[in-house]
Amino acid sequence: MVTKDDILEAMKTVCDPELRVNIVDLGLVYGVEVTPDNVVRVRMTLTSMMCPAGTQIQLEAEEKILKLGGVRAVDFDLVWDPPWSPEKMTEVAKMELGLM
Repeated sequence: MVTKDDILEAMKTVCDPELRVNIVDLGLVYGVEVTPDNVVRVRMTLTSMMCPAGTQIQLEAEEKILKLGGVRAVDFDLVWDPPWSPEKMTEVAKMELGLM
């Protein structure tokens, strides 16, 4: 059975095309759940409501998660509260962006 850690590792291979940093380290992923019937639920946000890459990011994340095997479906809950801010980034992301 796929685990939350497996999913987060897969999602670390998905980068925001504008910032070129993965969506996990950017702090865009707020939560991951695997249901007993192998549906992955991802609660996430984008850097802004007007993010032009939102659809691309979700489609790529879904593709990477489904490649893990054993996943029946992926559901995204795109949320705006709490809003994303640079404080949500990991130190790795901040270093990649030259903020540290």
